[in-house]
Formats: sequence, C-alpha cells, structure tokens
Amino acid sequence: MLRTALLILSGNAFASLLLLARNLIVARFIPVADYGIAATFAVIMAVVEMMSALGLQQQIIQAKEGDEPHFQAALQGFQLLRGVIAGVALFAIAGPVAHFMEIPQVIWAYQLLAVVPVLNALIHFDIHRLSRGMVFGPMLLTGAIPALVSLLAVWPLAVWLGDYRVMLYSILIQTALGAVTSHLVARRPYRAVLDRKIMGRSLRFGWPILVNGLLMFLVFNGDKAIVGRELGMETLAIFAMGVTLTLTPTLVLAASAVNFFLPQLSVARHAADGEFNRHAVAMLQAILAMSLLFVCGTVLFGPLIVHLLAGEKFAALQPLMGWFAIMQALRVLKTGPSIVALAVGQTSNPMIANIPRVLVLPLCWYVAAHSGDIFTIIWIATLGEFAGYLLAMLLLRRWVALSQRGIVLPHLAAAILLLVTAAIGLWQPTAALSSQPDARVAVVLLVIYALNLASQRELFLYVRQRKTSGEVS
Repeated sequence: MLRTALLILSGNAFASLLLLARNLIVARFIPVADYGIAATFAVIMAVVEMMSALGLQQQIIQAKEGDEPHFQAALQGFQLLRGVIAGVALFAIAGPVAHFMEIPQVIWAYQLLAVVPVLNALIHFDIHRLSRGMVFGPMLLTGAIPALVSLLAVWPLAVWLGDYRVMLYSILIQTALGAVTSHLVARRPYRAVLDRKIMGRSLRFGWPILVNGLLMFLVFNGDKAIVGRELGMETLAIFAMGVTLTLTPTLVLAASAVNFFLPQLSVARHAADGEFNRHAVAMLQAILAMSLLFVCGTVLFGPLIVHLLAGEKFAALQPLMGWFAIMQALRVLKTGPSIVALAVGQTSNPMIANIPRVLVLPLCWYVAAHSGDIFTIIWIATLGEFAGYLLAMLLLRRWVALSQRGIVLPHLAAAILLLVTAAIGLWQPTAALSSQPDARVAVVLLVIYALNLASQRELFLYVRQRKTSGEVS
C-alpha cells in the first residue's frame, strides 16, 4: 500500500513539476508583463474547469456500477456533451473577459482556448475506472506524457514567438496530447452514449460539485483577476508566480490524497468494524502532516527557490513566500473532509467550505483598489481559507461520527506551528531572505512539527496495520 501511495504521489508530482518547470522557463524567456498576460490563461483554464466540473471522474470510482461498460459510456457521452457546450460558451465570453482584464489584444487567444474543454471532454474514462482497482498507471501517464511534451515545446516556441503566445500553444499541445494518451492507455474501446437516466443521476450527484467549480474559480482566480485589473500585469506576474510556486505542491498533495484514499474509503464505508472511521482519521492526519511539512519547507527554502528558479525579475516575491505557503496549506487541508464526505455520497462539503473564501473577495478588491498592498490581500485570503476549513470540519460531523481524539490534538499542534510560522514571517528581516535558512528557525519549526507527528496516533496505526498485512513494502 505504501508503494502504491508513493507511486501516486511521485506520478502526480512528476507531472506537476514538469508543468511548473514549463511555467518557470516561460517566465525566463518572456518579459514580466507578457508573463502577466500568460498568467491570465490560467484564469481561462479555470473557467474551463468550472464549466465542466460535475465530478464524473469521481462518480465512476464511487458508484457501485462504475465497472459496467454502459455506465462508463454514458458518463463519457455526458462529458462530451458538456465539453462542447463549455467550448461554445468560452468562445462567447472571450471578448468580455479580455476587456475586463484590460488586454483586448488577446481576445483571439482566449477564443482559441475554447477548444480546450472539447479536448478535455474526449479523455477516455478508463483511466479513472481502473483506479477503482488501485491501477493508477494509465491515469499517471495521461498526466505526465502531455506535460513532458508541453515542456519540451517551450524552447522552440520561445525562439519562434518570444511572448505570451509561448504559454498559449504549450497549453494547447498539453491538452490535445492528454486526450490522445488517455485513449492509448485505455483497456476498453471508447464509446459515448447519451442516457437520460444516468445523466439525471449524474446531475444529482454532481450539482454541488458544479457549484463548487464556480466557487473554486473565484477562489483560485478571483485574487489574480483583482490584482491584474487594479495593479497591472507586472504585479500580476509577481502574484501569479507566488501562487504557482506554492499551489503546485499542494495540488499534488490534494490529488494524491484523493487518488489514494477515496477508493479505500468508498469500500470501507460498508464495513461494520469501524474501519471507515479509522481510515478517515488517518487520512485527515496524513494530509495535515504533509501540509505542515510543506509550510516548514517553504518558510526555510522558499525565498532561495524564488531566487534560483524565477530569477531577479521576481525578487519582490521572496518576502511573500511564507504567507503564500500558509494560505495554500489551509486550502489543501479542506481536501480531507471533502474526501470523507464524498466517500459517503455527500458532495456539498467542498462547495460550502469555499463560501467563506469567496465572501472575502470584495474586501481583497477594496484593498487592491485603495492601497495596492499584496501582503494584506494574501492575509485576507488566508483568513478566508481558515474559515472555510473550520466550516468543512464542522459539516463533516453532521455526516460522519469521527474520533475527536484523533482530530483535536493534531490540529492544536498544527495551529501552534502556523502561528509560529506567521510570527517568523513578521520578524524575519527581508534582507536575509535570499541567504541560507536560519538554523534557529529550522530547529523551532522541526521541533513543533515533531510534536504534531507525535499526536497522530491513528496515522501510525494505519501504516503499521498495512505493513503487518503485507500491503506496505
């Protein structure tokens, strides 16, 4: 089981690191203002995700008949229908979005991105069906191969174009190859049918996920849109690079947690010996441990990473890395209660948990328009993420009776670590940020992190049981 977890984590990390490398190389090759324009393509891609988020990939894993060919074909047909509709809608809103961002010269690029939802809709669902049986290779290859080719395409595109179009065509290459690869690694022939009964069931299952897609669009890109509109493309480039460097690892953690734990929890929910409860608490603790480790690593090495990877053009980002890390860690923590809720068929948890984050966006806009202070914007967003996580955990208690002993102590230790991290960020002099990590800071963070691990009894029992049963090697 540990080998499977490492495979998922490394596979997701490999694909994400390739895309991160692509973004960093593009940032090196093109002017900062052009990178700001390229960052707006992420906003458009998020629109695509928002329009197509119905959780069909999760449904084929969670549903009892997920292995049935007709059920799979019906989900693929529904996915294709929605992809075409999303593509048409995206083409229609390209102009208004470009004018809102005050970059009307890129309307054509936004219109070209309208092919992305159609290509995404052609992905073969066999890669998700196979995950039911803990076979993750096809899914990981579908992410890694397109990301690699997209990265390799950057240099010739940069030599040829040298501006934001490098990112545009790289995204299109990645999306097209993703669809092709999913068919090459599939074990079943591709079929797409429209079944009204299954479509209706999918809508009932997925409407909270669809609404959450809208909220996630606002969460992931509301800040970028505000910063880009009010503070300009160069400031947006700094902000977007901070999000890229800190969001990529947390997305890897979140995706790996879903891939690894959701199939197990979906099976364990039918057990009568408390296995589901133990699995759920262990999963929450695992996500907490990984998120806090990410925060510690970013506080110690984040400024140096910015210096080495992004270069002097992004020096203004260095003192902000710790704040970005805390915000993203709180965001990924919401994945835990969402996975548990999804395993028991409740899909509204992430939707409701993202509401506080959306509610603080007007305040972020006010700050951007009147003070231009990115630091304050980040901390307002962080408070929104924190409120959302508390709400997610409170909602979870309505659906699942989990052991509070395994939840309270690790979270108290986590709160101490995050508060200490915030204090370090306030006291640490900006001039020292690009030097070697402070040994005293490292010792303090590692001691508190060790205390957090010591409180995670259920996680250690989970790993020990897997090792005893021969599932860990």
